[in-house]
Amino acid sequence: MNNSSKTFLIYGVSKGLGKAIVQAVPRPIDTVYGISRSQPQEIPNLNWICTNLSNPEQAVSDVKTAIGQQKIDVLIYNVGIWEQHAFSEDYNFEKISAVEITQIINTNISTCIQSIQSLIENLRLSDNAKIILIGSTWGVDNHNGKELVFSATKFALRGIAQSLREILREHLIGVSVLNLGYLASEYEIDKPIQDVLEETENSLIPLTDVIQAIHFIISTSKATCVKEILMPAMLDQNV
Repeated sequence: MNNSSKTFLIYGVSKGLGKAIVQAVPRPIDTVYGISRSQPQEIPNLNWICTNLSNPEQAVSDVKTAIGQQKIDVLIYNVGIWEQHAFSEDYNFEKISAVEITQIINTNISTCIQSIQSLIENLRLSDNAKIILIGSTWGVDNHNGKELVFSATKFALRGIAQSLREILREHLIGVSVLNLGYLASEYEIDKPIQDVLEETENSLIPLTDVIQAIHFIISTSKATCVKEILMPAMLDQNV
């Protein structure tokens, strides 16, 4: 990265990976906008935008009002809600309500599409803009998961990226998808990696590994297109 300041717009910053991204990716000279429904704790110098991503029209309006005509150098859509009993023996697709299905699709996909659409003019103001969509191993071919709605939205995320790449190619705006496996998202970013590995018995991806992938994407020039990074947990046999 060069030494000029960047403006980050990061979705889903209240906890887990989103909070870790805010803490570990931008530099002190950068401007950071973070979007979430509940206010993140212990993150200084964050311009917090409070909105509910399950309501696309309102969320897009709230963010656009806060950003105005400012440039955006890095947009990270780190959003992924799933069915109530996902990833457990209690998952039953037949019992998922229409309301829950709509909420998941709105949050994961509809708001993503409408948000990027409204912010393209801001991204064009950057001399090396990057869009990073946080996907999942549930969005790649022939995974073994049953979570249908979550899976559908993460497959859709890859479709968004593929078309968006064609739309934004003339502006040299990079569009990348990070398809992530099981994360050690309950641990704070400053917890030593060795402790995370020991406590999770090497079964979960430390958040610092994901941060390294994001740093890599951001560090590339506008002549480079990083399409997708597939990062499952080493011991995950679903992929």
